[in-house]
Amino acid sequence: MNEQLKTIVFAFVLCLVCSLLLTAAATGLKKRQVQNVLVDRHRNILMAVGLIGDNQHPAARSIEELYRAKIKELWVDSAGAIVPPDRRGPADLPLYVYYEGKSIEAYVVPIDTRGLWGQINGYLAIDKDGSTIRGFTVYHHSETPGLGGEIERSWFRKKFVGKKITDQQGRFVSIAIAKGSVEQVVPEAHRINYVDGISGATMTGRFLTSGFKDILRNYEPVAVRFRQALMKKKESREGGPDDRSVEEK
Repeated sequence: MNEQLKTIVFAFVLCLVCSLLLTAAATGLKKRQVQNVLVDRHRNILMAVGLIGDNQHPAARSIEELYRAKIKELWVDSAGAIVPPDRRGPADLPLYVYYEGKSIEAYVVPIDTRGLWGQINGYLAIDKDGSTIRGFTVYHHSETPGLGGEIERSWFRKKFVGKKITDQQGRFVSIAIAKGSVEQVVPEAHRINYVDGISGATMTGRFLTSGFKDILRNYEPVAVRFRQALMKKKESREGGPDDRSVEEK
């Protein structure tokens, strides 16, 4: 066998061995990779409701234990009613509910919307009043680092806390990202529905704003049920009609 043929055979065998090793590694690690992705999403949900801080990095086991203890995964239909597992359809929506004991404290909506360069995925937590934002997290995006990529930073996400998805009359308006400082570009009456934009990332803000509105509109029937439950509790305390919990609806 001449030297040229030896070189070709060696290269072929080396490529074959490397391919087999890579395939074996990918197959062997797939289960762990899937689990790591799931744990990361659970961590983001817990961060959205405030159970894990930005600077906290608990072990995967601790995240899963906390998630199982505090979060209940549900599906709801277009009217906001809970759908049993055996009746789920393609139009039904996933919902994550945060419990403290038997009391609902908040619910979490998955965010899956277009960005400037790709999809933006995260979670938006809304308080049990069905109006106030409790937290926002981003676990995947393709936005430009230092510009649109700042959407995943703590300083930006914290701006959502306490903002409203309803106006002063309680009507749904969603949450929006201003082009600049809210105090400078948004009338005072509407500032509760806006967060400061990111300098140099106007398009990312526009895409997020549009995505929030489309997604939250789909979940509005859920929000309405929470608002109605809150109103009934107020009426009950004031001697009005008896209250019924959200779980009973």
